[in-house]
Amino acid sequence: MKNPENKVAVVTGGNSGIGYATAQKLKSEGATVIITGRSAEKVEQASKELAVRGIVADVSQVSAIEHLVSQVKELYGQIDILFVNAGIFAPAPVGQISEEMFDQQMGINFKGAVFTIEKFLPILKDGASIINLSSVNAYTGMANTAIYAASKAALNSFTRTAATELAPRKIRVNAVNPGPVATPIFGKTGMPEEQLNGFAQAMQNRVPLKRFGEPTEIAKLVAFLASDDAAFITGGEYNIDGGININPGIM
Repeated sequence: MKNPENKVAVVTGGNSGIGYATAQKLKSEGATVIITGRSAEKVEQASKELAVRGIVADVSQVSAIEHLVSQVKELYGQIDILFVNAGIFAPAPVGQISEEMFDQQMGINFKGAVFTIEKFLPILKDGASIINLSSVNAYTGMANTAIYAASKAALNSFTRTAATELAPRKIRVNAVNPGPVATPIFGKTGMPEEQLNGFAQAMQNRVPLKRFGEPTEIAKLVAFLASDDAAFITGGEYNIDGGININPGIM
């Protein structure tokens, strides 16, 4: 893989999990990396650990995204890589979905992703790479994930259309669909620890490879799609899920 030396990469939600691992991977390959997140404390801690720049931004607020873009433009001018990673997971069965839960997940996972791309477009270099973090939940029909899955299915559809429309600028747009990954996202659901542990165990048992993925494994795929080795790849979705999507019946 050709190292992204002299390339500037923005990783939203880069203070933990897949975003953190990807920021670390891109930096190790020579990129200048900016991470974002909603928590000032977590962004500061992660940026120090990674030795990258951290900027606080809540992607559910378009004004915050605009401020983020203006800061990045002032500091770096243009960027080469945009990893749209920020997202949340809040399980609930159909029949118990609240308007607040709907608005929060759609607001961050889909609206936030769309307007992150919209607002960064003016400072994306021609030939840049956009990678959207989606999920195999967009296809599996897994119980209790209706809104989360819908937000990711919408993002995948947007990815395909954006890839078509941005092709004249040689900007590539792809989506990565992880299965269950060992990240803090599950711990943010508000479920009691016992219930959370049971959920995690049940999920792991349903993965054909019988384990959760690691953030570093997802980061390697994202880094490849961001690299020049993937110059002929756009509009694609790439499952990295331990086999769940080829065995939907086990979900």
